[in-house]
Amino acid sequence: MAKAKSKGGAKAKSKASGGSSARSVVSSAKQQGVQFVDFKFVDFPGTWQHFSLPIGEFDADMFTDGLGFDGSSIRGWKAINESDMLVMPQLETAFMDPFTAVPTLSFVCDIIDPITREDYSRDPRAVARRAESYLKSTGVADTAFFGPEAEFFVFDDIRYDQNANSGCYVIDSVEGAWNSGAEEDPNLGYKPPHKGGYFPVPPHDSLQDLRSEMVTTMMEADIEVEVHHHEVGTAGQCEIDIKYCPMLICGDRMMKYKYIVKNTAFKHGKTATFMPKPIFGDNGTGMHTHQSLWKGGKPLDKNIYDLSPEELGAVPLTPGSLEEAMDALEADHDFLLKGDVFSQDLVDSWIDYKRTEEIDALRLRPHPYEFALYYDMV
Repeated sequence: MAKAKSKGGAKAKSKASGGSSARSVVSSAKQQGVQFVDFKFVDFPGTWQHFSLPIGEFDADMFTDGLGFDGSSIRGWKAINESDMLVMPQLETAFMDPFTAVPTLSFVCDIIDPITREDYSRDPRAVARRAESYLKSTGVADTAFFGPEAEFFVFDDIRYDQNANSGCYVIDSVEGAWNSGAEEDPNLGYKPPHKGGYFPVPPHDSLQDLRSEMVTTMMEADIEVEVHHHEVGTAGQCEIDIKYCPMLICGDRMMKYKYIVKNTAFKHGKTATFMPKPIFGDNGTGMHTHQSLWKGGKPLDKNIYDLSPEELGAVPLTPGSLEEAMDALEADHDFLLKGDVFSQDLVDSWIDYKRTEEIDALRLRPHPYEFALYYDMV
């Protein structure tokens, strides 16, 4: 098993090998100076949640018995009258948290119903496992590989607020094209213009070392990284690509990826975001995910760019807004229910969550640009 060094200086196992037993991992963690064990899981909207235990409370039974928590406090999950749930740490996901001052061993967890001992239907990891099982059952392919090209912005300042009588956001970056004339005592220039940030060398690319630190941390946390570079947008748009892998592994790695990006930026007095469109008039954040199906060790690929005009005309377009996407999902989701990959409850809950917490929440609030459009119309 590989070793990783925590900020606190103690060494511990960064990854549990397939043959490692729960008891040996517990024993090894205690012997090598781990002081806390952290349990991470993915909530309904797709954000990591966690809690930590002192190492003295850590024992091998947790990998079979799980640990109880209140699911009603997690967004989009259980009601208060059925709130008890279990987190089940997964041995193969162990890694040393690179950002804790105290040596902390971290596990990614499944969510289990404490009564039935079955996977919780709204746990994103459970959905991924069901999708992989269904793929194999169809005979179409053995494995689905995913290769994300995740983009994000690194800013130097972010302020936003929304209340009854005001709403605002202000973004700033030393790379921002809007700062080309700012008094920075001194302003040294080299601000990538709007849509002019693709592949420049430093000093235009001021984030080379920051991205390299992110990549180094990712590799120490068992994420295989292929490349990193500045992206098209001004104001610190970046991309780090990880190597393709099966769905569940890829999902876990992307959660770890985002955790590392945000915390590395924060450590250096910067802030990182994966929101789709933070800057007006420039490129948004993309999540380009290459997907391929493999059967018998061979890919089952068809290049969309090689399709004839007639074939391409039959390829449907994606919805133009979140509201259109939810309408389309509500009207046509039977394909998601095949093989019990998604449940009707999960689909209905997702549509309700998106409409209530995002679509309606935006619709009910005035947008700052509405004042520019309509305030002084007579």
